[in-house]
Amino acid sequence: MNSALESKAKGLGTFERYLTLWVTTCIAAGLLIGQLFPAFPKTLSRFEYAHVSIPVAILIWLMIYPMMLKIDFSSIIQATKKPKGLTVTCITNWLIKPFTMYLIASFFLKVVFSSWIPPDLATDYLAGAVLLGAAPCTAMVFVWSYLTEGNPAYTLVQVAVNDLIILFAFTPIVAFLLGVSQVHVPYDTLFLSTILFVVIPLLGGYLSRKYIIRKRGQGYFEDVFLKKFDNVTVVGLLLTLVIIFSFQGEIILSNPLHILLIAVPLTIQTFFIFFLAYGWAKLWKLPHEIAAPAGLIGASNFFELAVAVAIALFGLKSGATLATVVGVLTEVPIMLTLVRIANNTRGWFGQTIKE
Repeated sequence: MNSALESKAKGLGTFERYLTLWVTTCIAAGLLIGQLFPAFPKTLSRFEYAHVSIPVAILIWLMIYPMMLKIDFSSIIQATKKPKGLTVTCITNWLIKPFTMYLIASFFLKVVFSSWIPPDLATDYLAGAVLLGAAPCTAMVFVWSYLTEGNPAYTLVQVAVNDLIILFAFTPIVAFLLGVSQVHVPYDTLFLSTILFVVIPLLGGYLSRKYIIRKRGQGYFEDVFLKKFDNVTVVGLLLTLVIIFSFQGEIILSNPLHILLIAVPLTIQTFFIFFLAYGWAKLWKLPHEIAAPAGLIGASNFFELAVAVAIALFGLKSGATLATVVGVLTEVPIMLTLVRIANNTRGWFGQTIKE
């Protein structure tokens, strides 16, 4: 990283700075646990309801709730004053990204890599890729925006609008694309997953935020209460990875090449979407502080939601879940690369005008 990026990275928590290392460690731990203590995954598999693992569901709530606390609904009103950045974000995320993910992943997983991946498993992997493509980032994007000196208020608006769109767009887009992929979609489970892992945490975050601010004030909420959840999301994610990979160990150890093969289309898609949104923002003469977050939001994924829905739809042992977890593994190093690109091209926006 360059000196500016290193300086900013020092302000991040240890978990955020070394997330890739922790993810790798937890994957290895999960694999070892699954092989050395097979009773562990067998015991956890007994605690399920409606195909949802109760222990994993609790961890997913830990991941999502802190993110929902950060959404200030009143800020959405301000978005109408700067519509161009939101237009780039929304069109890229919802009218382009899910479909390019499907096309790119389908081409590589079912055509280019057909000699290494069986058709049925390729379809499962494609389902996981679709879940990632239909879930734009809502949490880590705050980190990426900070590292590029993005406008924090506008980034919050972009994230808030994305969260609202997820409520009604995620289910039909995923259902349509998975239907095209010839994957049986239990529509009721998909809708229930969206309610469980988006609507309810969002409502809980909104009510908690409103109550704490009314009782203790805005300063206490931002400076004290929110900080209590600084590492909760990442801890929940890491523990979830341990459980998932304890189930996935046999598949991975018997065919580790698949991890690399899945990462190829995910990486290509990430770079493509970033340059599409970032370049569009440049053509529209948006300031760098809005253009960079717009590109990074489109490029990154709400992988907590993707993993949650993959587990709910296809189970912990599915190829779809594995594909979403590969998205988690590749997310941080790729996004840090895009952050560096955004910082190194700041001069492109020297003559741009604000909305």
